[in-house]
Amino acid sequence: MSMVSFAMSHFSSTLSFNFPTKIPHHTTFSRYTKSFTITTSASLDYSTDKSTVSLKTSNWQWKFNDNSIKIYYEEHGNESDGPRKNILMIPAISDISSVEEWRLVAKDIIQRSGNANWRATIVDWPGLGYSERPKIDYNADVMESFLVDFILDQNTPVNSLTEDLVIIGGGHGATLAIRAAKKGLVKPAAIVAVAPTWSGPLPIHFGRDSKTESRYKLLRDTLRSPVVGWMMYKLTVSNKEFMRHQYKSHIYADYANVTSAIIDSRHELTKMKGARYAPASFLTGLFDPVKTREEFLELFEGLEDKVPVLVVSTSSARKKSKAEMEALREAKGVSKFVEVPGALLPQEEYPYLVAREIYSFLQNII
Repeated sequence: MSMVSFAMSHFSSTLSFNFPTKIPHHTTFSRYTKSFTITTSASLDYSTDKSTVSLKTSNWQWKFNDNSIKIYYEEHGNESDGPRKNILMIPAISDISSVEEWRLVAKDIIQRSGNANWRATIVDWPGLGYSERPKIDYNADVMESFLVDFILDQNTPVNSLTEDLVIIGGGHGATLAIRAAKKGLVKPAAIVAVAPTWSGPLPIHFGRDSKTESRYKLLRDTLRSPVVGWMMYKLTVSNKEFMRHQYKSHIYADYANVTSAIIDSRHELTKMKGARYAPASFLTGLFDPVKTREEFLELFEGLEDKVPVLVVSTSSARKKSKAEMEALREAKGVSKFVEVPGALLPQEEYPYLVAREIYSFLQNII
């Protein structure tokens, strides 16, 4: 029985959802007519187009309660002598979350920067991507604490840059950044929210009441269990055909863009120790920054006249996700609203179109 089938045995409807991934130490990507190679312990080779973009990869130890969690991040920059401008890119929080989704956007923005010395830091969330995945109680507050700590800690690449830092996030990651800024926990120069979301796969379909919440907990506890949980995860998430279906059904807009290289890369991440713990929270709504559309809109409204905000919506998101993005079109606190092709990961599927919109916005506010 697939994990979706298992969930449906408790929720008597149909549902599609996604799950995490990891690149092997040497993975080649060739989707957009340009190819590059990742070496996770060394550097990113952009030599195919004679780019001046450089990359450093590193890890930061996040101290959370009694845990020390290794967090993976990348620093992309150029060699310009101009004034430095800084970006923090955070992936969409989901089971397929990875720094991979922002690499081409980072590269494109840096190459557009002319005489400015742009630097982009892309960081993986704890429990996702290339970061460690301990068995902790993952939820939205944990992820918000991580984001704030990463920005403010003296040992991260963005610590001294908080006054001019631009935060660019996707999905739930974007909404958590907005929430942290509204609380005054971080003070970015601007925020870009790409395909912002606030509801996990099950809550967006089945809502929240005492009965469904108890079922979400049962599913979450089952996924986290030592034997049954791992078996369920391995049969579904760590399954290339299942993953390919997720991409084609709602993550990407164009089937042709779902390549074997993408699926192979994501599949590798599902083999990491502890891979199922954070996705169990995502699926059942524990990463949701808010619980209603009204609360979602209030987050953005709280930044009006304080922080410039660009919202990048997509033309092919599924109906319910699209409706939440559209609600931001005329919302208070949204400085600019644009739409690009794509579904839930336009930054990965159409990186150059997303980069163009972000760069245009930044030119006018930074």
